[in-house]
Amino acid sequence: MRPVPDRGSVSIEVAVLAPAFIALMVLAGVAGRTAVADEAVESAAHDAARAASIARDARTGRDAAVDAARRQLDWSGLNCAGAPALRFAGSVGGRDSTFTAAYRSAPGVPATVTVSVTCTVSFADLRAPGLPGVPGGKSVSATFTSPLDTYRSRR
Repeated sequence: MRPVPDRGSVSIEVAVLAPAFIALMVLAGVAGRTAVADEAVESAAHDAARAASIARDARTGRDAAVDAARRQLDWSGLNCAGAPALRFAGSVGGRDSTFTAAYRSAPGVPATVTVSVTCTVSFADLRAPGLPGVPGGKSVSATFTSPLDTYRSRR
């Protein structure tokens, strides 16, 4: 008796394994994009806080922070779904305060400014037809604090 060849078994294997392979590739894309977004947002928060801390008043500091964050996100190529959100805070003498109050503190009093950057990363282009479970996006945020020059006059 001769063995019967397994005709068509490769087609069945491909049909069964292809969706799993596609899902794995989409998962890798989501994980990679999230890692890149984390790094870009972290850098944007750092640059924004540093730019704000160099300014002499709150308005200039806020404008410099927004500009620095946008430039860093543009440079990294991160496309946020919508504009990135920035939150500002401060501290004076080790106590939490507002961003503006940090600039109004007297020279000689330690003060810091804190900038938080939040960006929603879109995964819309990673969705595969017929493959459920791919999220629409993920919110990524980072916060950085930078000291104001203690002995420099502020407005």
